[in-house]
Amino acid sequence: MENQEIAAVFEEISNLMKILQDDPKWQFKAAAYDRAKRAIEGYSERLEDIARDPQRKLTEIPGIGEDLAKKITELVETGQCKYHQEQLRKVPRSLLDLLQLQTVGPQKVRLFKEKLGITTVDGLEKAAKEGKLRALPGMSVKSEENVLKAIEVFRRAAGRFRLDTAFETAQELVAYLKEFKGVEEVTPAGSLRRGRETVGDLDLLVTGRNHAAIAEHFAKFPGVAQVLAKGEDKVTVKLQNDLQVDVRLLERQSYGAALQYFTGSKEHNVALRDRAKRRGWKLSEYGLFEGNKIIASRTEEEIYARLGLQWIPAELRENLGEIEAAEEGRLPKLVELSEILGDLQIHTTASDGRCTVEEMAEGAKKRGYKYILITDHSKAVTIANGLDERRAVEHIRNIKAVRRKVKGIEIWAGTEVDILGDGKLDYSDELLRQFDIVLASIHSRMTQAPEEMTERLLKGLRNPYVRILGHPTGRQLLKRDPYSFDLEKIITTAQKLGVILELNGNPERLDLCDRHVKLVRDRGMNVIISTDAHHPDQFDFMRYGVTTARRGWMEKKGILNTYPPEKLLASLRPLPT
Repeated sequence: MENQEIAAVFEEISNLMKILQDDPKWQFKAAAYDRAKRAIEGYSERLEDIARDPQRKLTEIPGIGEDLAKKITELVETGQCKYHQEQLRKVPRSLLDLLQLQTVGPQKVRLFKEKLGITTVDGLEKAAKEGKLRALPGMSVKSEENVLKAIEVFRRAAGRFRLDTAFETAQELVAYLKEFKGVEEVTPAGSLRRGRETVGDLDLLVTGRNHAAIAEHFAKFPGVAQVLAKGEDKVTVKLQNDLQVDVRLLERQSYGAALQYFTGSKEHNVALRDRAKRRGWKLSEYGLFEGNKIIASRTEEEIYARLGLQWIPAELRENLGEIEAAEEGRLPKLVELSEILGDLQIHTTASDGRCTVEEMAEGAKKRGYKYILITDHSKAVTIANGLDERRAVEHIRNIKAVRRKVKGIEIWAGTEVDILGDGKLDYSDELLRQFDIVLASIHSRMTQAPEEMTERLLKGLRNPYVRILGHPTGRQLLKRDPYSFDLEKIITTAQKLGVILELNGNPERLDLCDRHVKLVRDRGMNVIISTDAHHPDQFDFMRYGVTTARRGWMEKKGILNTYPPEKLLASLRPLPT
């Protein structure tokens, strides 16, 4: 059992406690499960390995006491936790679906159930449309509208999986398939290879000897919940996490054609087939044909070349101008993960991170980074243990002390300061000038009217100490839509003032999205890519940020954190003198 699965169980237990009990004692217990969940998510070792090692104790993990350690051991050994199952039997399972809705927490779920008997998303939608929610304590007409919008987002997200979930699942499946002796090559295709922010299913292309034996091996993968179909050339399964996987077994000579075809997108493939047709040829998953003769099939490169095109990187294959650019030899040289030299949004134990400044710096140094920016939260984000002015000053001193101690990497003192509801910043200018780099962002009142939100952001940008705008649209993938504001006005103002927009690489956000990155790129603006890391392991999120930047046609020169430290600092908005 993976850490994320254990953390998910603890999160459910916490939510069930909050739904079932309105009692301070139970709320305290729920908070313990919340702390444990966060600790498990950020722990670098597999808890299952620790649980099975007689020389180790799970209680060595911060936030894990004897009782929780026993529950983790039970999960590892049996796949279930008896206490969790007991709590689940007390409420309809559908009640937990309500917690997937933005702005709906456990207390509201309990309120809806107790006052209106609501136990399903459908029931909540019906009550909201009938105007019944506004009469409940703490609810209003606006609250009702927000619930309906959240339900719309929830339905739209059904059957979709975040990029990181798809990537990690694909990595596990590729490793499993390669264990089989007859397998030669395995490549993920489809929307995962194109780097789409969410994925509906997985396509894996496989070459090797004895297709029937490979299919049999794959069907026995431990995470398979159901084998939907199994033939000579294809196996389709549903995994335990509900993700569907299609494994296509191919002959080596048609591998390139199949990789091109199954990578897509549909619109890109239609345009390529039309191009082939105009030349009297036919393009399919088996190859490029002139009559019955195959003229290209083994590699993607030769297929694109025969069609008179540069090879087009998978991330660009959306029929958004890439074919015309490939024909004219003007495709961008897309940024590479290896070109990133530092991370400019990092959290530590000073706020809601899981490691100290020194631990984060050492983790970044091991990755070969030249610099990092520590950006713990300001005081308004109480849920993230935001720093008040006194603690912020102490934190700056601590960062500077670590800077003197840890050699070989620049450690800059920054903050993720909140842009408050009225557009003011959560810190005074006197405090802001003490930071090396100020990143400003929004974490509250996200349902403001578009005009109000736009003015709020503009006011934040105009503060002379703000040099980066963090996760500019506020979205959370499959959970929360971007807040409503005039993006064009924000981009124009940011460009005029010299404020850099962040591409937040956390796969929960990927904000800016690929379309907005392309828009910014076409305006001649630069961005930074950061991970919002709360643990050194989360530096891995950089791959998703880079993928999104590539989908936005970004080159190395457009990403400030590919620059050496001196050049990066010189490229930021000048500070007041």
